[in-house]
Amino acid sequence: MKPITKAVVIFLGIVFCLTGCSRKKDTFLSRNYHAVTTEYNTLYNGDVALQNGLKSVNNAFTENFWELLPIERFEVKDEVRLDSEGNNSDFERAEEKAIKAIQKHSMNIGGREKNPQIDEAYLMLGKARYYDQRFVPALAAFNNILNRYPSSDKINQVKVWREKTNMRLGNDELAIKNLRRHLDQEEIEGQDLADISAVLAEAFLNLEQKDSTMAYITVAAEETKIKEQKARYHFIRGQLYSEFGKKDSANLAFDEIIEMHRKIPRAFYINAHLAKAANFDADNGDKLAFQEYLAELEENRENRPFLNKIYYQIAEYHLSQGSDSIAEAYYNKSLRANTGDKTLNARNYLTLGDMYFDRTIYKTAGAYYDSTLTNMVQKSKPYRVTSKKRENLEDVILYEGIAKTNDSILRLVNMPKEDRLALFSKYIDELKAADEAQAEQDKKDAIILAQATAKNVGNTPGFQRRGPGLPGANAGGPGASGDFYFYNPTTVAYGKNEFQRLWGDRKLQDNWRLSDKRGTDATDAGIEDVIATATDEDRYNPEFYIGLIPTEQTAIDSLAKDRNYAYYQLGLIYKEKFKEYELAKSRLQNLLKFNPEERLILPTKYNLQQIYEALGQTGEADIAKNEIISNFPDSRYAEILRNPQSQLAKDENSPESVYEATYAQFEEQNYAQVIQKADESIKNFEGDAFVPKFEILKASAIGRLQGFEAYKESVNYIALTYPSTEEGKRAQEILTTALPALESREFIPDEDQGEFKVVYQFDNTSKETVLEFIKNLETEIAKTPLRNLTVSEDVYNANTTFVVVHGMEFLTRAKGFTGFLEEYKDKESKDIARPFFVISSPNYAIVQRHKNLDQFLTPQ
Repeated sequence: MKPITKAVVIFLGIVFCLTGCSRKKDTFLSRNYHAVTTEYNTLYNGDVALQNGLKSVNNAFTENFWELLPIERFEVKDEVRLDSEGNNSDFERAEEKAIKAIQKHSMNIGGREKNPQIDEAYLMLGKARYYDQRFVPALAAFNNILNRYPSSDKINQVKVWREKTNMRLGNDELAIKNLRRHLDQEEIEGQDLADISAVLAEAFLNLEQKDSTMAYITVAAEETKIKEQKARYHFIRGQLYSEFGKKDSANLAFDEIIEMHRKIPRAFYINAHLAKAANFDADNGDKLAFQEYLAELEENRENRPFLNKIYYQIAEYHLSQGSDSIAEAYYNKSLRANTGDKTLNARNYLTLGDMYFDRTIYKTAGAYYDSTLTNMVQKSKPYRVTSKKRENLEDVILYEGIAKTNDSILRLVNMPKEDRLALFSKYIDELKAADEAQAEQDKKDAIILAQATAKNVGNTPGFQRRGPGLPGANAGGPGASGDFYFYNPTTVAYGKNEFQRLWGDRKLQDNWRLSDKRGTDATDAGIEDVIATATDEDRYNPEFYIGLIPTEQTAIDSLAKDRNYAYYQLGLIYKEKFKEYELAKSRLQNLLKFNPEERLILPTKYNLQQIYEALGQTGEADIAKNEIISNFPDSRYAEILRNPQSQLAKDENSPESVYEATYAQFEEQNYAQVIQKADESIKNFEGDAFVPKFEILKASAIGRLQGFEAYKESVNYIALTYPSTEEGKRAQEILTTALPALESREFIPDEDQGEFKVVYQFDNTSKETVLEFIKNLETEIAKTPLRNLTVSEDVYNANTTFVVVHGMEFLTRAKGFTGFLEEYKDKESKDIARPFFVISSPNYAIVQRHKNLDQFLTPQ
């Protein structure tokens, strides 16, 4: 063929293809060209992007087998996004490809779509938007298919996706209604039936109708051909059955997963084993076979990534069997093997904390509860419960420490000198043996350290000699191998031991070298510091320790008083907060043996009577009741015991009534009486929950009467004495936030202010005189045209009272206030001529706060 002819043929062929493949012509060539191009070009690339995006979503999702698994592996965010811009570039690309397929290859001729791939494009468009969590635009894409392509072969899938989207938008009832109608109208089977059933199960689960969820998730598990889905659905079935208390049915569901073994992700396989183990019937099951089963899980090398959960399950079994020591060992192994599972961490720490709490080792229990809280979701119910328990432990740790330390010291006080000498001689013999063993170990460690250091310095790669005599110069040649100093566990251990020996247990904080930073209990920190700084001669001398025992009666009495109060507080805490009645009884009974001060005896006996009743010890309860009624007939405790129905009634002697009466005095500005009454109540109601309330009311009265510094001191006392109460926490908040802002004593120029007060000062004047003046002043003010003025009586201090006229807007009007009153006087006017001073509202607050009136009246 001639070249010119060949060119013409090619040209005509191109023209024929371009005109023959038009989207406006319903021809065989046009339909197939656009269908093939759509499927194998645009949609193929879009599907690749969609799968990549889905893979990133799945990788970001972490299965939480501790809770009911979601039916769809998809984490939905709280907000509903309406914008058209995507968050994920892969989903955005998939959306772009779907839109391109629709725009360039759609063949809508005569109201019918001739390209069979366009419904696929809309389906991809909806999926991309769904996974990008833009559910409203996704819903529009799925509805477009249902409205325009009702005969599509993807109609079942489209309806599934539309109802999934409705469900994500909170329309669970609508999703159920639509899918049930679809099941009634069509015969659906296989994967389509599995997908529809899964959506129905999740919708019912959202509505908390778990019986219906169980029915549909069972169908989904049977019909799906996707192994991972089958494992998920069976696992959810097992979880629901376990929740219903049907352990046998749950284990059958877990067995379905176990039988799939390597066909599913290992996480489902192992967690199915562990969930089944959690359902073990310890009363009727074969314990030996079960222990072998757990041991096999532990020893299987393939299970190493899941050892944390396996150890936890083994620990749970031993704990249920009363083998606490074995259980504790496995809980700790679970913590050491953990791979970042915060829920598992929280469970381990919480159980260990409870175990130590039950053993009354409260300081260790508190540390475990602290670790528990760091692994819990804040603002959740378990977090709040554990946090409250930890807060309650603060007082237990404090008072148990005081009780233990003071008991030990008082035993030494009462011990004969020869017994003291024998006790400390034995202690010194043990101390010498320990020191000798440590010295021997230090020598061995020093040798090992020297050898390891020489090896490391000589063989560190790339460590080159820079010059003769430089410290740390490398004696080895280039390329020598060896471990860096801090990679050697022996040298590191030696370094840690040396640090502990020299510095003690130091917290990670600034200025850690200071002597008062050594980690010791607050109760015995002083003695520990003395012993820590003692010479070896003193440390090996019994008389040195005997000399530390207090001998002055005042110090001994103080120790006994603090010990008694600690025992009383422990009894109340165990009784009221923890319901540990045996512990409470023990502490209060021991307190009575110590012959405590009078104020503790009656409340201790009353609380013991309540504890006896709670424990069902009616005999002891009756004895205690009769003793209180006989020996303390006029007390409010005796009144409560005589009339149990009025236990919480507000009689005049109850702390509630006394507090209300005292607060009424506070509102009447009788601050001196408030302080006196609060002091009396604090003594009378020792240990009652109202005591901190009286303290903070007293502090407020002191502040009003004595000023800022006295108030600050009182608030600081409350924060230190009652740190775990609401009043103590509020006092601490006042100290850190409110008081610094009120500390300034500097006055502000009155000319710059917009509100002023006229103040009349009364010194050592009777209440009646002040009230009479106020009455006359209000009468005279009422004769003037001013209607926004008010008069108040304000206490300044114990000897001075102010009568204050409020509401002056201008300084000149305030200074001429007397003249203004004179202008409107009449024949019936009373003589109210009296010296006064004018002050702005901000400066009046400073005067009342800091009691510096003299400074204001006679500025320097």
